[in-house]
Parts: sequence; C-alpha cells; structure tokens
Amino acid sequence: MEFCPDCKSIMIPKQGVMVCRKCGRKVQKKESGPMVSRTNQLDRVVPVLEEVSAGLPTTRMRCPECGNDTAYWWLRQLRSADESEVRFFRCTKCSNTWREYD
Repeated sequence: MEFCPDCKSIMIPKQGVMVCRKCGRKVQKKESGPMVSRTNQLDRVVPVLEEVSAGLPTTRMRCPECGNDTAYWWLRQLRSADESEVRFFRCTKCSNTWREYD
C-alpha cells in the first residue's frame, strides 16, 4: 500500500501509475509486479443458544405460548449505543423465545 507524499491519503493503481484519491497526484509504482489485494477471511463461530438453559439466569415471566411462568433471559444491544438493550426470554418448558423492548 502506498500513501501520497503530499496529503498522506491512500494511493490506488490506475493505468500503470499510483494515483492519490484525494489530491490526484500521480507517482510511479514502486513495485515491479502487479498489485494484489488479499483478504483473509476467518470462519467465525457464532454462539447460538442450542441447549435449553446454556447457563442463563431465570426470571418469573409468563410464556405467551404455553403459560409457563419461568423463563431464561439475556440482553443484547441491537440498536445504537444510545438506546436501551433488548431483553430476550426463552421459556423453560417449551423453549419459545420472545423479546421485550423498553
């Protein structure tokens, strides 16, 4: 990756030269070979609540599906940081999952 000597912005290859995206300055490429951009992508494991409890705390909350009065609960920040978290509940009896907003 090359940076513009004038404005320090990233330069991109165009027609055999490096061109600054910000000020337009053109500079000869320093490398003799072609420019290749590579991204390493990692397989990510996203935890999903597969087990019924998964070590979650419980609370007294009525399930809208079966009427059971105990549910596991957890919080997630789904909206912007200045808004409140969303509360999720999962019934201990039928595993129905629902959410509650503020």
